[in-house]
Order: sequence, then structure tokens, then C-alpha cells
Amino acid sequence: MPKSPARIDLLQGTLDLLVLRTLQWGPQHGHGIKVAIFSNSNDVLQIDHGSLYPALHRLEKRGWLTSEWKLTENKQRAKYYRLTAAGRRQLQSERSRWQALSEAIRRVLDPA
Repeated sequence: MPKSPARIDLLQGTLDLLVLRTLQWGPQHGHGIKVAIFSNSNDVLQIDHGSLYPALHRLEKRGWLTSEWKLTENKQRAKYYRLTAAGRRQLQSERSRWQALSEAIRRVLDPA
């Protein structure tokens, strides 16, 4: 599938940060996470299912998420993911690293 001009490829590790942050607002199923990231990025960050679901499984395996099967608003069975205490700590760590990286990139792009 061709990429749209506005599409931005995510740096490795950034998806974890976005998923953890999205789940900080409450439990959500995979498609809901994808929609929230797209919507909250003003329709710029589009996550492929082929990237999202392996990330969710990886985060769950690390103990940063838990999951349970529930019915969606449309009465569909879906796996809902929830942030754990370890996941909240990891989110803080990831945010700090992202802020440091963003600041370093800003300094390179706009040197004094």
C-alpha cells in the first residue's frame, strides 16, 4: 500500500510510548488504541495492525499491560488492554527519554 504524503513512520520504540500513553486514559481494545492514536495526532500517526498487535503482545509479556476479553460497544468480542503499575512506571521512563531525544533533535535542527 502506498504511503500518504502526511504519513510519518514511527521511530523504533515510539509505538510503545504511544500505546502506554493511550492506555493511561483507560482500558481499550486494539482497534480503539489505533483510532485514539490517529485521532489524537490530528490524523497523522496511522498505526498498522501488523505493528500494533505485536507491540501489544510484547508489552503484555513485559508486564506493562494486562488484558481480558470483553464485549465492545458493538457486542463484538475483543481483547481489552489495561496499563499495570509497572506500565505506568515504564511510561514515565519512556516520556523522559522521549523528551531528552526531542530536545537533542531540536538543538541539532536549530543550533544556537
